[in-house]
Amino acid sequence: MTQSLEDYLEMVSFLADEGGGEVRLTDVASRLGVSKPSVFTALKILEEQGLLEHERYRTISLTQKGMIEAAEIRDRHSFLTAFLRTIVGVSPDIAEKDACKMEHLLSKETLQKIKALVQKKEITP
Repeated sequence: MTQSLEDYLEMVSFLADEGGGEVRLTDVASRLGVSKPSVFTALKILEEQGLLEHERYRTISLTQKGMIEAAEIRDRHSFLTAFLRTIVGVSPDIAEKDACKMEHLLSKETLQKIKALVQKKEITP
């Protein structure tokens, strides 16, 4: 999955949590600062991958597979943000921005090694 599609899936998950499950295309576009056609195109791809369901002019909902994938993305993001803030000492704004970039670029192996290192040192981000 591309970084862009991960961002869309992650945002749908965030918005679903915030809005009690009600997510609209316009909300995703507004939050990500992109056009509605861009969101529509991404949603179509995510739907084809079985990650969400969306009927035109209706709300967006994550499938079970989509919820699992979104949870993994959000967990990576949360861990990396906490790691950068707590362990590295980066400011909250920079930690958030850098974590967003890192979550897409780091391999699973590297992320697991960072987590193991943090646990080994008994440091909890």
